[in-house]
Amino acid sequence: MAEGLKAVNVTQDNFCGLPCCGIKDTENEGHERKSKWLKTYFKRDLQARVLLAEKNVQCGYIEYLPGQYAWREVEADDYMFIHCIWTFFKKSQRKGYGRLLIQACVDDAKRAKMKGVAVLARKRPWLAGSSIFLRNGFEIVGRVPPDYELLVRRLSKTAPNPRFKDRWDQRLKKYGKGLTIIRANQCPHTIRFGDRIAEVVERVYGLKPRIVELKTYQQAQNAPTRYAVFAVIYDGQLLADHQISAERFKNIMNEIL
Repeated sequence: MAEGLKAVNVTQDNFCGLPCCGIKDTENEGHERKSKWLKTYFKRDLQARVLLAEKNVQCGYIEYLPGQYAWREVEADDYMFIHCIWTFFKKSQRKGYGRLLIQACVDDAKRAKMKGVAVLARKRPWLAGSSIFLRNGFEIVGRVPPDYELLVRRLSKTAPNPRFKDRWDQRLKKYGKGLTIIRANQCPHTIRFGDRIAEVVERVYGLKPRIVELKTYQQAQNAPTRYAVFAVIYDGQLLADHQISAERFKNIMNEIL
């Protein structure tokens, strides 16, 4: 590993002293909610590692846990499931840091005698693209619109593949009329994006938004989007399946209205 760079295993004891997905302020609401979420899932064998450069600047992160507890709309029992992996700043990319983080996950999956490692990827923001996983021994085992790919690195040749859950689009119907924002504490940024969109909904469009907080992995796995932890729905129509800015939200709403 590069000089001055260190990998830190995240625990409930040290989390509050670490940058959180680029959030430095430990009193930030997203940071606080993520801290509570982590404490719950550390008890379910969640693992997280932070790459820190000089002056404890966060330049990388990976988070994974047994697939039965995944906060994505998938079925991945007996697999280790990666929620997030990224490297910050261009100067930290293409140096093999991602490979090291993925290998740490694979090693943990082997120690836990799991069938492999699974991950959800996409071309759009907030999830890693598939290329980093394909370079590290993964293969694509499922694709769904608009651009989601489910990948796996098997540790057992006979293991059944993880898969996307069925009928996700039918779950949109239960939200009915009005505007609904779905968010979850698995990602600390959903709080900020959700709050800004909610403010615009009331101020610009005179609507009272419904905010749905996903509180369990079961709710996430049965969310109306593959990404699960953030969505904006209007009159049963999915406007966004990942975090978007308030300005982008206004553009979408203006097209509809």
